[in-house]
Amino acid sequence: MATTVTAPRGMRDHLPADKARREHVLGVIRGVYTRHGFDEIETPVVEDAARLHSGLGGDNEKLAFAVMRRGLTTDDLRTAEAPLDLADLGLRFDLTVPLARFYASHRAELPSVFRAVQIAPVWRAERPQKGRYRQFVQCDIDILGEPGQLAEIELVRATTAALDALGITGTSIRINDRRILLALLASWGVTDQAAADRALITVDKLDKIGAEGVAAELGETLDLDAATTADTIRALEHADWESVRGADWLDTDAFADLERLRTALPGVDLRFDPTLVRGMGYYTGTIFEVAHPDFGYSLGGGGRYDGMIGRFLGQDVPAVGFSLGFERLVDLVTLPTSEAVDAVVLVHDKDVDPVRLAALKTEALATHHRVRLEKRTKNMKNLLAGLVEQGFGAFATVGADTETLEGVEFRPLV
Repeated sequence: MATTVTAPRGMRDHLPADKARREHVLGVIRGVYTRHGFDEIETPVVEDAARLHSGLGGDNEKLAFAVMRRGLTTDDLRTAEAPLDLADLGLRFDLTVPLARFYASHRAELPSVFRAVQIAPVWRAERPQKGRYRQFVQCDIDILGEPGQLAEIELVRATTAALDALGITGTSIRINDRRILLALLASWGVTDQAAADRALITVDKLDKIGAEGVAAELGETLDLDAATTADTIRALEHADWESVRGADWLDTDAFADLERLRTALPGVDLRFDPTLVRGMGYYTGTIFEVAHPDFGYSLGGGGRYDGMIGRFLGQDVPAVGFSLGFERLVDLVTLPTSEAVDAVVLVHDKDVDPVRLAALKTEALATHHRVRLEKRTKNMKNLLAGLVEQGFGAFATVGADTETLEGVEFRPLV
């Protein structure tokens, strides 16, 4: 029986054209974040299992890949009460938990306000489907050590600048605050922290199961009146800045903070959404997501998580982060034509001396940023079409008598 040669389920290979587009997007994002004063760091792909399952990752903790301890015995396998008892490490499911550990480890070497960039793969044991993968890249920026709203302002500005640089227009930023969500739950009689955490996980499913589904689940888990809860949720789905202002359940301090952000970000389409939750359990204040009218999913999101680093450091440190959904952005971006025009191919006959070909390629590299040698084929149409797909913009034919590229015509591939 032949063995399978496909990538593991939920993971992907990337062909050259796809890889080139991905690297272009990453380069644009890195460039924008660097201009906005952020410094890139790198952390290991694995973290301690106990850290990954400390209750800060919400439902994503359930999706973490565990790494089994070395040297396990048959007795260990037989007596373990749960699978995690056999693991001491796990693949990171996001970049925020590793960042918190990184900051706690290196705080003495970092500035008092640290602006970090992390762009790296993460892993979740998702049920593979369109747009959901088990390995995917996250692009995170975080500001640690800044307690004021300057952190949120800088993050939103840098994120919208990155989207603009990628040519993605028409986006808006949905914004809310965990304090507002907790005030809403309190108006329903949910004041216990554990119960509130469960309720927020349910409310976060609103876009998947609708107001009735959320209300039914809250009724089952927290004994809330489903009809009343559904009415409230339906009204909040269409709420905005003005319709919520003055509501008797509203946390007015948190709402005032959001309005100050709105004032501080002219030109940014900042939309208040009291149903926005964000799934991670570590958020403590402002939360936000990038929305686009053409897509039923967010293009990024984040929020304030002031309590996380204190878990590792023993001292609270204010922190806010914003993550772009790289895998979704890649599908919306095409390589700029200027790069393709300057990527050329020398199509040669099979009898051209390799030394001469090498010299011609070196000559071409002096004036073009990318050069490839390709042997002439019987079906030139297929060859040239494939080169277009791989990002090349022009080609020239060279033969055994071609001494130099002077006078050789480069013709466009499209």
